Amino acid sequence: MVSYMRFWIRMGIWALTGSTPYYLWIGFLSVLILMGASHYWVQFTQGFIMTNISQQVSWGAYIANFTYLVGVAAAAVLLVFPSYVYHKKEIKEVVLLGELLAVSAILMCLLFISVDLGRPDHFWHIIPVIGKLNFPTSILAWDVVVLNIYLILNLYVPGYLLWKKYAGAPPTDNTYLPFVYVSILWAISIHTVTAFLYVGLGGRSYWNAAILAPRFLVSAFAGGPALLILIFKAIHTFSDFKVHEVVFEYLKKVFLYAMLANLFLLGCEVYKEFYTASLHVASIQYLFFGLHGHHMLVPYIWSALVMEVIAILILLFPALRNQWKYLATACVFAIVGIWVEKGMGLLIPGFVPSSLGDIVEYTPSIHEFFICLGIWACGALAYTLMAKVSIAIQLGQLKEESHKR
Repeated sequence: MVSYMRFWIRMGIWALTGSTPYYLWIGFLSVLILMGASHYWVQFTQGFIMTNISQQVSWGAYIANFTYLVGVAAAAVLLVFPSYVYHKKEIKEVVLLGELLAVSAILMCLLFISVDLGRPDHFWHIIPVIGKLNFPTSILAWDVVVLNIYLILNLYVPGYLLWKKYAGAPPTDNTYLPFVYVSILWAISIHTVTAFLYVGLGGRSYWNAAILAPRFLVSAFAGGPALLILIFKAIHTFSDFKVHEVVFEYLKKVFLYAMLANLFLLGCEVYKEFYTASLHVASIQYLFFGLHGHHMLVPYIWSALVMEVIAILILLFPALRNQWKYLATACVFAIVGIWVEKGMGLLIPGFVPSSLGDIVEYTPSIHEFFICLGIWACGALAYTLMAKVSIAIQLGQLKEESHKR
């Protein structure tokens, strides 16, 4: 017990100790968190009247970010599978950093759900015994279950391996590998269940597509590698931990194939909606070309598609993707493009027109913007602290006193 307590204390000290640029980064994120908290206090005390969420558009930026981040969390499987199943040494060196990204993403998902509830104390309604989870009849209950279990899995496996590395003892395969294999299947399930939340709403015809779950997974496997490439490059540049080039080549390949598949599936949806010209075409008409003079999302979706195409072109040509400035551009364009396409571009058109035929446009209020920014800063801060400790343990800089030479 004393050893465990010392482990946690030393991790905390190490996480909060660093160079001047490290403190500046932590301070910057802390300022964003405080700004987000101040705007959330306004929402908490005055209600959703301070947001642009309405009866006609009841989901907004919070759920859009939640949907996107579930995909980021699921993308960790792209490192877990080759590391633990195929034992790729170079990828196994960074798999813990990928799993910690999944932890940060799930934490942000839970925060976005909390702020979308309006008041966090509403959570008691879904706590078994005290409230009623409505499991297994409610798809929302399934989402609560799979997200929390995935969070536990991604806390346990890296936590166990880091503890063993810190203590200088070899890990026992039977103690963690079964949970690794479960987490691989669970990564697929979390985004599938999130897609089913949309598909199951029969009154929202824009979301009633059988390929929505595959679209979610493919977009996750495109945006996830893009984010991992940027993170690993930062770690490679600003820390003593060096990421092998094999990792970047692997992520670039997955990135390219998933981006192509993502645009293909989107094209299938566009063809189905416009070619049939059914009564349900209004939502996608609003998204791509505007509807009855309302066209708030049109520049966003076309900009997103242009960015995704540019990212694909960069990835297709070795002369471009092997230069960091172009690769970084492709990553940023893919992240932003997929966020727009899969977030606001999927969510908002589902509410337009409303069940009564009204067209109510939605754009996040200033309070929603800063709350979202604060939550992203929380995730970035959590990942920064966890990654710093993980790198120190993996490099042998942080180890149990009795194992130091």
